[in-house]
Amino acid sequence: MPVTSSAGVFHYHRGYSPVPLELQFLLLWDEYHKITMEHDLDKFPLLSYVLHQYDSNHHAPPSTAVQQTLAPSFPLLSDPQIMSPLTQSIPTTITQTLTVLASVGPRPDPLAVSSARSKIAEILQMDSLSPEEAAKEAEIYAGAVRLEEVYDSYEKELSDLEEKLSRVYATEVESLLRSREEMNEEVVKVLKAAEAGQVLERVDLSGQELKFLPEAICKIVGLVSLNISGNNLTFIPDAISKMKKLEELDVSSNSLESLPDSIGMLLNLRVLNVSANNLTSLPESIAHCRSLVELDASYNNLTSLPTNIGYGLQNLERLLIHLNKLRYFPGSISEMRSLKYLDAHMNEIHGLPSSMGRLKKLEVLNLSSNFNNLMRVPDAITDLINLRELDLSNNQIQAIPDSFYMLKKLQKLNLDHNPLEIPSQEVAKQGAEAVREFMRKRWDMIMGEEQQRIGVEAERHGDGSGWVSWGTSMVTNLVSGVSLTVGFGGGSGDGGDKKPGESHFYHQI
Repeated sequence: MPVTSSAGVFHYHRGYSPVPLELQFLLLWDEYHKITMEHDLDKFPLLSYVLHQYDSNHHAPPSTAVQQTLAPSFPLLSDPQIMSPLTQSIPTTITQTLTVLASVGPRPDPLAVSSARSKIAEILQMDSLSPEEAAKEAEIYAGAVRLEEVYDSYEKELSDLEEKLSRVYATEVESLLRSREEMNEEVVKVLKAAEAGQVLERVDLSGQELKFLPEAICKIVGLVSLNISGNNLTFIPDAISKMKKLEELDVSSNSLESLPDSIGMLLNLRVLNVSANNLTSLPESIAHCRSLVELDASYNNLTSLPTNIGYGLQNLERLLIHLNKLRYFPGSISEMRSLKYLDAHMNEIHGLPSSMGRLKKLEVLNLSSNFNNLMRVPDAITDLINLRELDLSNNQIQAIPDSFYMLKKLQKLNLDHNPLEIPSQEVAKQGAEAVREFMRKRWDMIMGEEQQRIGVEAERHGDGSGWVSWGTSMVTNLVSGVSLTVGFGGGSGDGGDKKPGESHFYHQI
């Protein structure tokens, strides 16, 4: 039968007597549950805003109304230098707290809680019920009271965090404004020159102890070269994308932990130096900088390169990624068809992609000091027909590909501090020409012995099928770049499981 409520008491329609208190509580709780679907963060506007910046995948942005109320009180919220310490103030347990609140359902209506408490008190005073019966009867109403206590506890935690964020904001704003008042004289000169209409193409603010880059610098439309290296910058503003004509950007030797995605909008950028920072990754958008000729990302903490970097940077000629923590190259690196210089020493590289041989213009390759990680050199390296310098020192390489003699332009070769067996340490120390000659003779010996083996097989069969088989085998191996030697080269032959040095193929020439 339909009911309505007034003054917190439910009544039947058409003048029926009041609904019993037990039913009032259940109906009131059910009604409130339908109205309130989830915990409301609007009462904590600053926390709501910062949470979205902290983890946009799990926290929705605050409503437009909330953002509008924030603007007058927190006008500098959008400044990365302010937002960074705010997000760092968010405890890692906050998501768990909000998850708990969401899982327990909406907060009970105050009337329902009050009614529940009254009913519990009434039940506990009933002499007709034993303590066990009273406890069981009271449990019907205890859930709402416990839930209210949970909300009180968690909301205090959220309220304290809201106050903490307000204090952090005030502190950071004060620091930011003070630093702006103390703005470097060189920056002031540049800005005044730009405001006066002076055409500026090159700006050098290196070594000025800058803590931030004024966005006004990014509005100098005609700027071609910007050097802000050797400062104390912790971020680059998104406004960097406004410098459409920029060709050279040097942000080396700062304290950057990331680069803005907007850097991919610098379509005319030719030289980018981000070395000596604290970068752990490069944005995927860097692949859009299709004019890049030189990229220096050395002396960072990079663990990987953007997956598609090679597809976009096809004009790149110099790539410096040494002194990082890279474990592998993305396959797309083989698409950098203009690459001439690649330095990846002092990383944790385990191997090279088999498609590396496509880098036909590569002249210098440094893979030294990857220590225990780099143990094998792929046969494809011998496809680098223009390679002049190769440094593979300080690794765990035991053998180089048998087709190594094909690197006819190689002038400098460093194989020091490897457990080399093919070629021997003595041959390796004699330089590129000696190694190439050794590997050529070794190849000829391999071919001769294989030819002899096939000839014996042909005589045994009494026909020419063996020679056809040999020719086919030779062509196949030459095309695929797979050595006929066994062991390290990975080829097939009579000694399939032998290690380098076991067969007379491996004796030094």
